[in-house]
Amino acid sequence: MSFRTTLAATFAATLFSIPAFADGIMVMDPYARAASPSAKSGAAFMMIHNETGQDDTLIAARSDAAARVELHTHIDAGDGVMQMVEVEEGFPIAAGDMHHMKRGGDHVMLMGLTGPLEQGASIDVTLVFENAGEVVFTIPVDNERKPPADAHGHGGHGDHDH
Repeated sequence: MSFRTTLAATFAATLFSIPAFADGIMVMDPYARAASPSAKSGAAFMMIHNETGQDDTLIAARSDAAARVELHTHIDAGDGVMQMVEVEEGFPIAAGDMHHMKRGGDHVMLMGLTGPLEQGASIDVTLVFENAGEVVFTIPVDNERKPPADAHGHGGHGDHDH
């Protein structure tokens, strides 16, 4: 890797590690991924900190990277099988609290991708909160990031149409 490429990669990593702020909502460590380059769907993960002083709820998400964007989680369907479902009521985040959107748990589902989620690229995402309104930020694509030990993974349903 050349010095120029290394410098550009370092700059991009630093830029994307800076939290996004809007009206007291802070988005930290966001990343998006797809199960494969030909996947029709992907997901975005992040930590959301509510510093608004009042309880709020993440009620929707939007992105030009996908035809449809929904809030999802995984539930135990029995016999140790995890099933992904839409969370229409959204994710409540109490004042001063954090909500961890992670693989195998709550996440932003990107369905009908308008293009591949390529390693090192980025996508713009808008989170919509009941009280704080819209938070727009850029998410890096990181298909190489490994899930934390407590996650059930996000592979296996990367090509599902919901």
